[in-house]
Amino acid sequence: MSRVVITFGTFDVFHLGHLRILQRARELGTRLVVGVSTDALSYSKKGRLPIYSESERMEIISSVKYVDDVFSEESLDKKSEYIRVHNAQLLVMGDDWYGKFDEIKHLCEVVYLARTPSISTTAIIEKMKN
Repeated sequence: MSRVVITFGTFDVFHLGHLRILQRARELGTRLVVGVSTDALSYSKKGRLPIYSESERMEIISSVKYVDDVFSEESLDKKSEYIRVHNAQLLVMGDDWYGKFDEIKHLCEVVYLARTPSISTTAIIEKMKN
């Protein structure tokens, strides 16, 4: 039986934490669909543009062996729509989002996975600046 898992992220400056969450998400289903934040959405969330462009980030994520399909996430408010369009049975998010998508539980199961300790894109960017 097919089980579609969906997850979302900016995936800027791709690192081991990104790889691990994609791997763990894929292990929970038979297909993994990933929404990559558009440049505009990334700017609205973080107050800065990503280091890598939307098209570059989508190409990086689509090349990861755990990922079956990639699409542009244009709005945080469209999670329900994306879940329906991709027929997802499970939403996986990092635990930094814990509880923020519980209202979607009527559409699909929601799982929050622990982030990889001591790894963050923001910390990597700050380290590069210094």
